[in-house]
Amino acid sequence: MILEMLQDPLVRVAFAVLLPIIAIFLGLFYKGLDRKLSARLTSRIGPPIRQPFRDVRKLFLKENIVPENSIPWMFNAMPLVAMATSLTLLLYIPFGPFPAPLEGRGDLIVLLYLLAMQPLAMALGGFASGSPYASVGAQREMVLMMSYEVPLATIIVGFAYLYASVPAAASAVWAPFSLGMIAQTPVWAVVSGPVGIIGLLILLGVLLVVTPAELVKIPFDIAEAETEIAEGLLAEYSGRNLAMFYLSDAVRSFAMCAIVVVLFFPHTLSSLVPLTAYPWNTEPVLFTLETLWFLLKVFIVYFFAVTLVRTSFARIKVDQAAKFFWLHMTLAALFGLLLIYLDVGGWF
Repeated sequence: MILEMLQDPLVRVAFAVLLPIIAIFLGLFYKGLDRKLSARLTSRIGPPIRQPFRDVRKLFLKENIVPENSIPWMFNAMPLVAMATSLTLLLYIPFGPFPAPLEGRGDLIVLLYLLAMQPLAMALGGFASGSPYASVGAQREMVLMMSYEVPLATIIVGFAYLYASVPAAASAVWAPFSLGMIAQTPVWAVVSGPVGIIGLLILLGVLLVVTPAELVKIPFDIAEAETEIAEGLLAEYSGRNLAMFYLSDAVRSFAMCAIVVVLFFPHTLSSLVPLTAYPWNTEPVLFTLETLWFLLKVFIVYFFAVTLVRTSFARIKVDQAAKFFWLHMTLAALFGLLLIYLDVGGWF
């Protein structure tokens, strides 16, 4: 019944409008959990979980200052672009049992572009501010982005090649790139042997390493190094503009972890636990449980890929990060892709 309702055009539009609002709340909530858990892991009390909500409210109440030496229209436009691209990401990601509003048109390819847009907008905003600190941060961001996008693109190629072998994808051009198909057909069931499973584990490891770099978190927060370049990219931002960047970061963090879940852990709760055996197995209850299960998986990925990493490691240099992604992570992703090719081709 609920799925049938979601096929109605008006309901899909309403869901597309409501989803970004929900994601903003969840992004800020997960950001609060991240800060609280990171503090606990380092024997500190930390801020309350609601602190990100307070930060956003405070920033929207502050004066929006535009530097004298800036390019005003670009300086003010880039926070809006960053926020818009982060929210658009969500429209291509299946939200638990709910299908993505824009599913079915080269989802993975579009996501690759959208993931690159937010750091690009931040870099352009930094250049437009006229600050030397922001310019240095923008240069670092561009170098880092060109580094981690290569292994990320390799992972997407691996998924497209793997799902092109699925019979259901043979009749549609964009099917191998569809997140809906990936969510319905878990990737672990597509490979046929241990070689393919090892290849997928390697790609998963690479994606988990790429995640904190995509989200500009320690140890890859090189473009915003507070102790070195005074917040870098965001040195001249304040008020409403800084709040927009803050919100885009929260939403993008949630979206990136959701992408990891959809790609590698799409298994529903009903596939693991016989929910239909219980007397309360009504459709609204099942949908609620599946949604909570999806949010729990996103939180687990968030904790291991972001919270635990940024608590355990120190910031590295930009040349070290570039070498790490261009050499080590790219080679690892290519090796995982090779193992998937051998598995699909029946070599083992």
